[in-house]
Amino acid sequence: MFKVIKYVMVDILRSKVAAGYTIFLLAISLSIFNLEDNSAKGLLSMLNIILIIIPLVSLIFSTIYMYNSAEFIELLLSQPIQRRKLLLSIYAGICLSMMIAFTIGVGIPMILLEGSITAYVMTLTGMALTAVFVSLAVLGAVITRDKAKGIGIAIMMWLFFSLLYDGLILLLMFQFSDYPLEKAMIFFCSLNPVDLGRILILLKLDISAMMGYTGAIFKDFFGSSSGVVYSGFVMMLWIILPLIIALKKFTKKDL
Repeated sequence: MFKVIKYVMVDILRSKVAAGYTIFLLAISLSIFNLEDNSAKGLLSMLNIILIIIPLVSLIFSTIYMYNSAEFIELLLSQPIQRRKLLLSIYAGICLSMMIAFTIGVGIPMILLEGSITAYVMTLTGMALTAVFVSLAVLGAVITRDKAKGIGIAIMMWLFFSLLYDGLILLLMFQFSDYPLEKAMIFFCSLNPVDLGRILILLKLDISAMMGYTGAIFKDFFGSSSGVVYSGFVMMLWIILPLIIALKKFTKKDL
């Protein structure tokens, strides 16, 4: 299992795509903090990177890697290795590689140049979102054999979680504005890992009104300590549940 994880990590980290991704994030991070005199504005700019670019790249890259590794997976399955262990090893290798690229490109520069607790929270949030969307990508690749369809599913998931979800929530609020929906909003927040990531950061930044209606309600309802605990727990569910579904389907899948 550890040999598979090591092989996947080395294979990804040596690729030009991973190197380009790391350099791209590093260039953006250094540019933002060097151009902004106010570190708070720099963190806000980095927040958009974490909530939009990180999920997109994690989904697309992981999906493509899974399909390109189909022959490698079939070869390993001809050996005495359990399917569950193989899929978990591939997931761990992809996830750790993407986390390393994110940490080098965003986490370390942000911590060194800003150094506040918010920078650490944003780094952990970015790593959590990476793990979530790699898990979703693995699930999408396991569900369908068609590479084009799998990439399409990945793009649609990113569009839904990053762009469409808050719009649907606002539409729901306008339609049912006469009813008390505060508790319902807490539930709806839990259905979007991007909103959860936003909320984890909002608990350290007093900018709830700027970051969407769902984030403001979540922060006001839970407060700082309980909000972090709840968000972290639900984020773990977002990592684990898609992976469990992918494992069940992969063990029964006819390769």
